[in-house]
Amino acid sequence: MSVIDLNCDLGESFGPYRMGYDQQVMQHITSANIACGWHAGDPVVMDRTVAMAVELGVSVGAHPGYPDLMGFGRRHMECSSAELRNYVIYQVGALEAFCRLHGVGLSHVKPHGKLYLDCLDREEQAMVIAQAVYDYNPELIYVAFAGQRGEVMRKVAAEVGLKVAFEAFPDRSYTPDGRLTTRDTPGAVVTDPDQVAEIALRVATEQKMITIDGSAIDLEAQTLCVHGDTPTALDLVKSIRKKLTSAGVTVAPMSRFLK
Repeated sequence: MSVIDLNCDLGESFGPYRMGYDQQVMQHITSANIACGWHAGDPVVMDRTVAMAVELGVSVGAHPGYPDLMGFGRRHMECSSAELRNYVIYQVGALEAFCRLHGVGLSHVKPHGKLYLDCLDREEQAMVIAQAVYDYNPELIYVAFAGQRGEVMRKVAAEVGLKVAFEAFPDRSYTPDGRLTTRDTPGAVVTDPDQVAEIALRVATEQKMITIDGSAIDLEAQTLCVHGDTPTALDLVKSIRKKLTSAGVTVAPMSRFLK
């Protein structure tokens, strides 16, 4: 029987500004990647989101990003290795403080946005971030990009000694070379619940992704991500969960089956 995790990027509200559908979405996922206050989120939101995850039995992960609140962490920033290392440790430590407050262990770390995507092409940066996670807590699961495009992240995680959950994005379209299509490309964000559920099932059972030109690429993943700021996020996670369960796929937190 196939087993896969369903994660979502949450806790992205800031002060009076509300983003996403955290309370509704949290009821249908198994792992939450919670913003740590630099690309999104704030201490009040972090506290509230961790508490919500604990109440619903959802595994908690840190979602550190570039210090780019206005750009939502989706812009590249030139940083020294020391800066990158300490940025990651600072954010993960802040999120774990709220985990301790609510009596739950931190499960995983998933870099956010451009900090994440830069690791696909910048091996030195990928190594610094992976090493920072390991130095903070070698038992944490590192969420990395699935497929051939994630080879750099796979390589550095193995060298460092981190446990890895490879991630696919059923709510995003892929290019034939395994990249995510840029967000300004028509069809880059997939919002139809039935279509997203079919994509998720194909990845979970066949380890395949149909790209934007109709070709198929190999994509073995242990976790599926839905972006919490997608307008149809709630419908997407509900549809994915229903589709996977109906097909006999077990949906469980990555922390439960990645030992």
